[in-house]
Amino acid sequence: MKSFPAADLTRKTGDLFEAATVAPVAITKHRKPRFVIMSMETFEAMTQGHKTQRSFEVANMPDDLGALLDRGIEDYLNDR
Repeated sequence: MKSFPAADLTRKTGDLFEAATVAPVAITKHRKPRFVIMSMETFEAMTQGHKTQRSFEVANMPDDLGALLDRGIEDYLNDR
């Protein structure tokens, strides 16, 4: 994800908006990401329609998701 310092909001607005049309852009303050700017199309895609995000306690997670999580953790730990 591209990032811009908050000070660039006024100096490089065009660059920031151009980058945000392609992908969300992080706005940093004191070198830490604080905000995200994205196109309206990206925002609407994230917030409308079918909500695909769900949360589970690990103990209550369906077996297929638990197996997927285990594989992801194993891949991460083995740098894959």
